[in-house]
Amino acid sequence: METVPQERSALLAIVGRPNVGKSSLLNRMIGQKIAIVSRKPQTTRTRIMGVLTKGADQLVFLDTPGLVKPKNSLGDYMVKSVTRTIDGVDACLLVAEAGSGISKADEELMKRFRQGKIPAVLALNKIDLLEDKSVLMEQIAQFAARCEFQAVVPVSARDGSGVEELLQELGKLCLPGGHLFPEDTLTDQPERVIASEIVREKVLRLLEQEVPHGVAAVTERMRDREDILDVDVTIYCEKPGHKGILIGKGGSMLKKIGTLAREDMERFFACKVNLQLWVKVKEDWRQRPETLQSLGFSQKDLEL
Repeated sequence: METVPQERSALLAIVGRPNVGKSSLLNRMIGQKIAIVSRKPQTTRTRIMGVLTKGADQLVFLDTPGLVKPKNSLGDYMVKSVTRTIDGVDACLLVAEAGSGISKADEELMKRFRQGKIPAVLALNKIDLLEDKSVLMEQIAQFAARCEFQAVVPVSARDGSGVEELLQELGKLCLPGGHLFPEDTLTDQPERVIASEIVREKVLRLLEQEVPHGVAAVTERMRDREDILDVDVTIYCEKPGHKGILIGKGGSMLKKIGTLAREDMERFFACKVNLQLWVKVKEDWRQRPETLQSLGFSQKDLEL
């Protein structure tokens, strides 16, 4: 009689300094885009969950913002999001850039691993950009001298190199006790949040230099209408001058943002999307906890 493998799971926090490719790696491991990506650091602002179920094992990833010294209320929120996540997981996946030195954020995270006796795996990302692979051995030795990792895996979120090997190592951290979510679960992000984040990603990509991080997107309405999904999203910026840049001459920039965002939404939601965008000014919203709360950030983290 064939025995059924016992279901196991692991709750894993993906941590590291900004811009090392944490969200890109999450998307690659899950096999679908659930976290937005741009070249700007701190693109991820809140904890994002992704679920990968392979046979008896279920890996539940919590993608976190890059760990940096906060400069405003939004930065405080992002740091608290990281620390709260680390305190409640089975293990951590530290992502660092291949060939780079150990940052202050890396040091702080490894210190938390040691103090909390948290199992951790190190992923050295962007090996596709590394011309001299020999520097990896020295980098691995430097990290290993500071923390006892369960495994160290060089990977490329861009082309997928090493990702299967990384998943195999993470699978070893699974614990018996069943799955945490149904097998078809992909993420815990509500559809409204996913739509908002898709719009914000396009803003960051199209206006990389012109508009700083003072942009937020909020989905005001989602409605199914036969085979079409109506989505209304408001883009908030901090200055009147930024509003003009976001709209563009004759609405040209807003049209570009909307076209790219709609295409992504149609791929994710698997239906036609009627996307309507508006731009409003909320001055200094990143400095105001009450405004952050109104834009959907957790009150619990804002009060800690």
